[in-house]
Amino acid sequence: MYKVVGALSAVGSVGILNTYHARSKDRKDYSGLPPVPNRAEQIEKLKSEEFDVLVIGGGASGAGCVLDAQTRGLKAALVERGDFSSGTSSKSTKLIHGGIRYLQNAIFNLDKEQYDLVCEALAERKNMLDAAPHLSAALPIMIPVYQWWRLFYYYAGTLLYDLVSWSARLKWSKLISKSTAMEEFPMLREKNLKGAVVYYDGQQNDARMNVMLALSAAREGAATLNYTEVLELNHDAEGRIAGALCCDQITGEVFEVSAKGVINATGPYTDSIRKMDQGEGVEEICSPSTGVHIVLPGYFSPSHMGLLDPQTSDGRIIFFLPWEQYTVAGTTDTPCVPHDDPEASEREIQFILGEIDGYLDCNIKVRRGDVLAAWSGMRPLVRDPNAKNSAALSRNHVIETSESGMVTIAGGKWTTYRKMAEDTVDRVIAEHNLSHALPCKTHQMQVEGAKEYHPNLSIELCQLYGFDPEVAQHLAHNYGTQAHQLAKLTGLTGKRWPLVGKRLVSDMPFIESEVAYAVRYEYACHVKDFIARRTRLAFLNVQAARECVPRVAQLMAAELSWDEDTIAQEINDAEALIKSMGYKLATEVRHECAAISVADYQRYVKVFEELDEDENGFLQPTELYKAFQRLGVEMSIQDAINIVDEVDTNRNGVIDMDEFLMIMAGSAVGKVVDSRLQKLVEMKLEQERLPPVRSNGGL
Repeated sequence: MYKVVGALSAVGSVGILNTYHARSKDRKDYSGLPPVPNRAEQIEKLKSEEFDVLVIGGGASGAGCVLDAQTRGLKAALVERGDFSSGTSSKSTKLIHGGIRYLQNAIFNLDKEQYDLVCEALAERKNMLDAAPHLSAALPIMIPVYQWWRLFYYYAGTLLYDLVSWSARLKWSKLISKSTAMEEFPMLREKNLKGAVVYYDGQQNDARMNVMLALSAAREGAATLNYTEVLELNHDAEGRIAGALCCDQITGEVFEVSAKGVINATGPYTDSIRKMDQGEGVEEICSPSTGVHIVLPGYFSPSHMGLLDPQTSDGRIIFFLPWEQYTVAGTTDTPCVPHDDPEASEREIQFILGEIDGYLDCNIKVRRGDVLAAWSGMRPLVRDPNAKNSAALSRNHVIETSESGMVTIAGGKWTTYRKMAEDTVDRVIAEHNLSHALPCKTHQMQVEGAKEYHPNLSIELCQLYGFDPEVAQHLAHNYGTQAHQLAKLTGLTGKRWPLVGKRLVSDMPFIESEVAYAVRYEYACHVKDFIARRTRLAFLNVQAARECVPRVAQLMAAELSWDEDTIAQEINDAEALIKSMGYKLATEVRHECAAISVADYQRYVKVFEELDEDENGFLQPTELYKAFQRLGVEMSIQDAINIVDEVDTNRNGVIDMDEFLMIMAGSAVGKVVDSRLQKLVEMKLEQERLPPVRSNGGL
């Protein structure tokens, strides 16, 4: 009987799916774009052709430059030592903004450079929102005010911000009452609140925007290649720049790329390429600093409103913003030496938590254990070597041309990437007499996935293919109309609903077919590319990212024909990245937890011994699985393995007594939250406290 019902259900699912696909034939197909050239084709192109422009660096500036150059009719190429957006460009505050604090500084310091930067950024803010409507949107940001005079002071400042942007304005700023502020942002500290000012800026998915710029350039005909390091710069007999000697980091192959002009767009590593061109004695112009951000659960902020703290304890500002269904907070500003994968320090994380605590309701405690991820990105602040005061750091971008003709673009900000690229390519055209170049065409150009995008695309994906609504929304906002192409790679779930889209993590909207799509269509070469930049898993929740790494490795192995050794190395490299995103710190913090009381110690030891059925001194996944089953909690053996993984600091696949007590102590002081092992212990202790059930019978 059950087999018949199951068969009918399966037939029903297939029938429904066929109905969806039949309906899709009546709709316009936005996914008919040809695939971009694959990696092997791009390498062959780099080796065999001479380019007008070779861009070194695949961050926002570099990707913007290669797209600008290629769309002007120039033959352009780009090489990036790591992955696209693997550095600074993926670790921003996620804002597309003019810089409201720069406007304040410009007025009070009569600083024309900062004023010009704000004007330029506000114009480019609109360009970015139009270029990628699926990856960006306007965001209202509230400034809560606790002194009457500041209420009108901030309102006047935001109105001026609107006036400067004028036709590029998103919406007029507004002054709101205390009661309205609490309705809009109920997590706010209400005591002494006078009211609030709300102004508007933009928000984006920075890494995916960067990848879409690189893909858009490739689709236009540019040779764009990640994991390709520049070993040397080539010069002709007269000392003029003539290309570069490059190494494919995947295969180890070394080859030359010939180019008439070279652009150095390497962000914090600007000076290393300048030294490669001009010698070790060249004066350095880059003074990088790190900025740390943390990610918290989404319930700490409303989904439609951000918050700006304009007066932190050390004079900086802190943003507290909804992003990808979570909450991102930051940033700090600490001078540093350029290095790969900088890590957030515990001191910086505690600083951000402390500043947040001052603005939230006293009943809301943001605990250290609430931090799901933390990252540190390097800002490439620069000194203009052509300025009168060359020692002063410029907030604007700086373009330098060396004696060899290499053009360096440095500084600036994410929002102005397009204008930076335009100015840089203009300089290259003039320097190398590329008279066949056309005028800039990127002013109103849309990136990959933006064509024909509309706000109801997620509904369309649900109706056409049978995606879960949360998954459909994720796909629409990350892939735009290219989500149709991804849907073609997505298999059946075998469930009544959703029909398609097996999740990588049960409580997050990322699905398995995204892995194949990232490899085939987005130049993903490693597991860490997928978890950090094709999706934002590692930026949102390091534990969830760690849990899905083995599965992502399996799926990528099928696409790229990896052997077992390669899979193991990929998993190790991905876990190293995850550790730099806050996982390592979270583990270390647990060791600093306060000692538990003797009574609690005895209770926890008793629970441990009850769970340890085979009495070998360790808790194994099968023992946790059985314990949850006895308590009526449904879970799979893989869930039990993941629980062990959360706690297993010495990576031996089981939980020992020390690890068990560490988690329980951390839970008591808020340094560990939402631990499934902790919940199991609480359920067992609660079960012991229940009175015994007595029978109504007698003798």
